[in-house]
Amino acid sequence: MQYRTFGRLDWRPSALGFGAMRLPTLGAKHLIDEPLAIRMIRFAIDHGVNYIDTAYPYHGGQSEVVVGKALQDGYRDKVRLATKSPVRQIERADDFDRFLDEQLERLGVETIDYYLLHGMRRPRWDTVLQHNLLARADKALADGKIRYMGFSFHDSPALFREIIESYDNWTLCQIQYNYMNEEYQAGTEGLEYAADRGLAVVVMEPLLGGRLVNPPAEVQSIWDAAPVQRTAAEWALSWLWSRPEVSLVLSGMSALWQVVENVYYASQASVGMLSDDDLAIVGQARDVYNSICPIPCTQCQYCMPCPNGVNIPGVFALFNRAIMYNAMPEARRAYAEMPEGERAWACIQCRECETKCPQDIPISQWMPLVHAVLGEGQAYDPSLCPVV
Repeated sequence: MQYRTFGRLDWRPSALGFGAMRLPTLGAKHLIDEPLAIRMIRFAIDHGVNYIDTAYPYHGGQSEVVVGKALQDGYRDKVRLATKSPVRQIERADDFDRFLDEQLERLGVETIDYYLLHGMRRPRWDTVLQHNLLARADKALADGKIRYMGFSFHDSPALFREIIESYDNWTLCQIQYNYMNEEYQAGTEGLEYAADRGLAVVVMEPLLGGRLVNPPAEVQSIWDAAPVQRTAAEWALSWLWSRPEVSLVLSGMSALWQVVENVYYASQASVGMLSDDDLAIVGQARDVYNSICPIPCTQCQYCMPCPNGVNIPGVFALFNRAIMYNAMPEARRAYAEMPEGERAWACIQCRECETKCPQDIPISQWMPLVHAVLGEGQAYDPSLCPVV
């Protein structure tokens, strides 16, 4: 395992962090396969991973419980633990303390190393200011319930700067960043700004919700022609590790083989590991993806549950797969096999999901098109796609 710097702290994080949002399940999202998940987390720690990330809502609240179990038997002392305050659920100031106490109990720990305000967007930041939650955070720091404060982020570079400049006790920030998202949300501008301010920068969605792992033939041909052979996942991770501003890269792993592969990739990680020629190759892949991927959904599930029962990430995944992988017949069959109430036709354009989507996808505009293509057999016409 290779280790990096972490903002102003005299501590070296592993290049790879274990994200506990996509743990293996037994079907339903909240039914985590605990023995396998614990084995995966402990395998990562045994091979040098020293940063574990979870959050209050992951897996219907069960992620923190399982992470806590994985950190028993001496594993807690080997890692730094991060989780997040569910700001979206906070209605009054003392909710901050109530949720934090519940999380400490779930995790079975006395102190959380890194406590992040979850999913900062303008409405959630307004909640932080309205209830003076940063003062609550300061008290939690003083009481020893948390060691350091941070925030995860899904909004504009301007808000990113505003948040950083509004509080002196930030230690870290967590941003969505990958070679497809250089100008999206905080982007490269935010990455460099936070690093210049001395914050550690933790990267989430390095593989864009897994979309960069199994590329279409047009992209795979680019990787195949490269002088240095890497898997698609290795190219994406190496692109991030090559940047000195990146403190660590989180991966939400759901199978043991993914942990094994990512730990190996992290053992090769270093700043500047990609040459200028390598970076140009990644740029070629980016251009191809931009030309063929219709809906920028990362499968984060923040839009769920839909009040009308639509499986929003599910239908988007089928639609993207149909277009990107030239797999329309298979996608239409899978769509027809979905429970009828989960299909796109059930959307009534209430737009509740759009207030939660970190990608700002106009979901209500996409749904009629998705159903027309997958459910009614209409030919896909890119000119009809909504603009994100």
